[in-house]
Amino acid sequence: MIGGFLGAGKTTTISRLARRYQEQGLTVGIVTNDQAAGLVDTELLQSQGFEVGEVAGACFCCSFNQLTETLGKLEGSQHPDIILAEPVGSCTDLVATVAQPLMQFANRELEIGPYAVILKPSHGKKILRGSGQRGFSPQAEYIFRKQLEEADLLLVNRIDQLTTQDRDELVELLNQNFPGREILCISAKTGENIDRLMTALNQSGEHCRRILDIDYDIYAAGEAELGWLNANISIQAEVEFDLDLILTNLLQQMVDEMHELGSEVAHLKVIGQAEGAYAVANAISNDQPVQLSLASEHRTRFAELVVNARIAIPPETLEATFRKVLEHLANRNSLVVATTALNCLKPGRPVPTHRFNGD
Repeated sequence: MIGGFLGAGKTTTISRLARRYQEQGLTVGIVTNDQAAGLVDTELLQSQGFEVGEVAGACFCCSFNQLTETLGKLEGSQHPDIILAEPVGSCTDLVATVAQPLMQFANRELEIGPYAVILKPSHGKKILRGSGQRGFSPQAEYIFRKQLEEADLLLVNRIDQLTTQDRDELVELLNQNFPGREILCISAKTGENIDRLMTALNQSGEHCRRILDIDYDIYAAGEAELGWLNANISIQAEVEFDLDLILTNLLQQMVDEMHELGSEVAHLKVIGQAEGAYAVANAISNDQPVQLSLASEHRTRFAELVVNARIAIPPETLEATFRKVLEHLANRNSLVVATTALNCLKPGRPVPTHRFNGD
């Protein structure tokens, strides 16, 4: 499993790892996870040619049987040498509720590797410093910290965007807060140190042994703070539009609205597809610019979009704001925008199928 908070870079890391494993002649399966159907990550990974199974509707821990069924389907269809699994970015306690049960119940031919958790630099520095305005409630920060606490391997991602001083500070903060963990600095975007990550993931030994002392009331409150939106959108126009620009404008307008509302963005992601061309844009906090992580350089008169939003805001406010942004986007760009599917919710209380206590 490759874990980490919303917007940490899990999907990009998994994509990079999967490609490297394939270059070594290995067969790779991927399992994605979300609280609702309509996941950008699944669309993106499938567009890159990967075999992807999706566990939708609840986190791995609460849908353990669906997870094992998905693993079985991947095993039956392609006999993968490597399976990379991406848990929901607001979940924790995965060693006790996923890794340990897999070892006990589904270890037919499975060897569980070290649990790697990615630190999200934009929020990590503020939360681990423990000072100033950090964006999330103490309950959401509790999840952030617990994710890092149970890791075997901690990954500082996006080092291509960090100064040496920032990188060194993050490593020191991790060492202070979570001593005894192996720490790697990587860039999923450029591939820097991905080979070192593969070596670390291939280590044999005692992994996934850190069973958390966790308060499920705080955990549930932290998850419930987030509004969760998955939407499928179709866009058409009489004249061609720039697909990349539409995606970045959509997310930037959402970020601007969140600034006005005083709500913190955990992750905004959109994938757009038109005539076989794909574009992806992301926003991972209020104080960082929207990034076009995959450029299509494509102009079109029709496109289909999948949008995922994870924001510290009530779901009804999130949905109303999203519909407002779509209306403005349509009016400003002379577009006809249709919502073909939309699911907006707040995660329910996590109730794991199994939980091992380490005894």
